Amino acid sequence: MLSTDIRSDRVPRFLFGVLSLLALAVFAWPLAVGTGVVEPTLALTLSVVAIPVFAASLSFSVESSLRSVNIVALVGVLAGTAALARVLSTGLGGFEVVFVVVILAGRALGPRQGFVVGVLAIAVSSLVFGGFGPWSAYQMIALGWVGLGAGLIPLCWGRTTRGTRLEVAALALYGAISSYLFGLLMNLWFWPFAVGPDTSLSLDFDASWGENLASFLLYSLATSTLTWDTVRAVTTLVTLLLVGGPALRALRRVYSRDSLDRKVLSLRVVEHESIR
Repeated sequence: MLSTDIRSDRVPRFLFGVLSLLALAVFAWPLAVGTGVVEPTLALTLSVVAIPVFAASLSFSVESSLRSVNIVALVGVLAGTAALARVLSTGLGGFEVVFVVVILAGRALGPRQGFVVGVLAIAVSSLVFGGFGPWSAYQMIALGWVGLGAGLIPLCWGRTTRGTRLEVAALALYGAISSYLFGLLMNLWFWPFAVGPDTSLSLDFDASWGENLASFLLYSLATSTLTWDTVRAVTTLVTLLLVGGPALRALRRVYSRDSLDRKVLSLRVVEHESIR
């Protein structure tokens, strides 16, 4: 029965991986049109139409990871907490605690649950704040990937005090790196229109792929990497170092209890006097 569940779970995982690669290609459309094959305005239009479809498809593909009412409730609470954190930190110049919540969720619950928390955090906070726009689906996927990545960090530490400290340190470092990568992804899709066609950092159809990539990296460095992204990276790193350990232990206690309940029920274990 367990082996059947594992095999049946491979298809959603494979589908999720394929959809993620396709979504990443949509993010990187400016580098693709740098060859002049596709007209930029058409490429932007197609990407804006396609990215919400990918956001919905990726979310539906992880449905199998939400196997119980308790897990759905836990994911909902964490998503609501992340959304509230995002709303409260709006306008604080890159200080975004939402990354901390999403990273902890992905680490404690698993990569696909972390992805769902990230997606819902953007969706709910955008509804509350009234900030839905063409960028929202890009943000949903990018923040979802942040939660996904936290859950994919190898489990190479034990549950000892030393192991927990190493794990939290690795998560804090991941939080800083993912903060910069998030900023790069969000800059990439809109870069050609943000700078216009006639600057030294503009997308050049006559330039090579590498030259356009260099122009983009300089643009991102000048506009957000040294400011917003750095503030986000530092605050995420420091906050994870301060609260990561206790938060992980609390989330894992809740999640492990639900996991045990599901295993007992699925195996139809009947309590006996000798195991009470």
